[in-house]
Amino acid sequence: MSSFSDSDLLLQRFYGHVDKRGGDVYLTQPFGGGAVVDYSFAEVFDQAARMAAHIESLGFEPQSKIAIISKNCAHFIMAELAIWMAGHVTVALYPTLNEGTARYILDHSDSRLLFVGKLDTWPELEPAVPEDLPCIAFPLAPKTSFTTWDEITAKTEPVAGKPTRAADDESLIIYTSGSTGTPKGVLHSFRTISVPTKGLIKQLGLSQNERQLSYLPLAHAMDRWLSGCVSLSIGSHVFFAESLETFVKDLNRARPTLFLSVPRLWLKFQLGVYAKLPKKKLDLLLKIPFIRGKVKKKVLTTLGLDNVRIAGSGSAPIPAELIQWYRDLGLELLEGYGMSENFNYSHLTRPGLGRAGYIGNTYDDVDCRLSDAGEILVKSPGTMVGYYKAEELTKAAFTDDGYLKTGDRGSIDEKGRLKITGRVKELFKTSKGKYVAPAPIENILNNDPSVELSLVSGSGMPMTHAVLQLSEELLPTLDQPGVKDRITAQLEQLLAHANSEIESFEVLGFLVVAKDRWTIEDGQLTPTMKIKRATIEEMYGPKQDAWYASKSKVIWED
Repeated sequence: MSSFSDSDLLLQRFYGHVDKRGGDVYLTQPFGGGAVVDYSFAEVFDQAARMAAHIESLGFEPQSKIAIISKNCAHFIMAELAIWMAGHVTVALYPTLNEGTARYILDHSDSRLLFVGKLDTWPELEPAVPEDLPCIAFPLAPKTSFTTWDEITAKTEPVAGKPTRAADDESLIIYTSGSTGTPKGVLHSFRTISVPTKGLIKQLGLSQNERQLSYLPLAHAMDRWLSGCVSLSIGSHVFFAESLETFVKDLNRARPTLFLSVPRLWLKFQLGVYAKLPKKKLDLLLKIPFIRGKVKKKVLTTLGLDNVRIAGSGSAPIPAELIQWYRDLGLELLEGYGMSENFNYSHLTRPGLGRAGYIGNTYDDVDCRLSDAGEILVKSPGTMVGYYKAEELTKAAFTDDGYLKTGDRGSIDEKGRLKITGRVKELFKTSKGKYVAPAPIENILNNDPSVELSLVSGSGMPMTHAVLQLSEELLPTLDQPGVKDRITAQLEQLLAHANSEIESFEVLGFLVVAKDRWTIEDGQLTPTMKIKRATIEEMYGPKQDAWYASKSKVIWED
């Protein structure tokens, strides 16, 4: 394990950049209408110090919980710094939560103050906020009656000096995104977020010259680590996205050197390329030596990724074929594996040492083993303090010798690289008595350009089946003559291909094209776009018998 001292803690690292590079731009925030504001390290420190002084004046007991509900924006980073400088603990809520979940988290976390930020669904969320909970509105917040950030910082003098926090002080609580039941509050200390940050920086050779675009939810551990903790530690330049509609513009403004995404978005980028340059034509061009390089550069430039030197994927398994597609373009996707419970600090693909279908190796100071049942067990310096107010759940999350039970099943190759083979609790048994792991089959289906997401099911049935979401690019064409017949034929070929890749007891009987889209707002996806398996299976449960009885290979949901 590498040496660690108080100078490696995130507040101390940030203060170092303020002292040495105060005038350099740290955060770049679009405000709409073409307006973009740069905030230097000194300006971010000044804003945070003024808000910290205001929080101190409220007289909360040390390490009180203070909540933020906002899409990614510069003031999210400033607010977290202010909360830490005032001696308290951040609780970030996903901006896409429904009212009931938001109310639960605000109550369970004992939040004493709420920062309300950039939101699309404030009317739905507002009833979740207790009437007696003080609130402060960010500059990009929807119109509210709350006191604003700017009003407070304009009249408040900065807190004295540069307050620091002890390594074992509580730093933040991350509420799990709830793909299985009630969210749990994952409590971290400054040590358990700072040590992984230092380890990632060392492993990837990151420097202050990095540029990154923050658009994945900061309420999730993955971007909180990369856009939040890593930027505070190395002093990189963080750009924020304005909206989904301006994403390409935002990406081109940032021209990131470090870019992280999730499998679903990496697939959407690929489908966007295919929409402009059909797969067969692109494959042909990439085989012609004297134009191959120009084609690769043009594709990456179109995506806004031509300056990326480190690209990562996390949050869910990514098909090996998709990783290879990007490698063929000259962009090596490094897969990371981890959980909120170990602050994502578990496994990472080593540049040049990746193996298709495998996550990669542990970090140098992480240990991993498999249980007798094949469950991945991890011991990491990023391991949580525990689940907030849930002693029994915390105890159940660990082995007797201190390894975190990940709930994932896996295998490890001769070079120590980890492969995820599914979730322990996702296994289901068909009527033939064989257990099926759905995730590997879903990866095969999701790798097809016509499929955006899939769910494999069939508990207690004679064979499995899959429900599919077609790629968004296909949706506008479905009413055109002959399109559905063409897609049906393609999906029949996909069904045959998938069945040739899996065991006989896993064979898919049919594919179902879902009528409605699965969304975060309607509860079928988590905020990080993972499928909520139980919710989706319950949706389609009443239709299963009719699907099996139809004997069709491809079914279009009525």
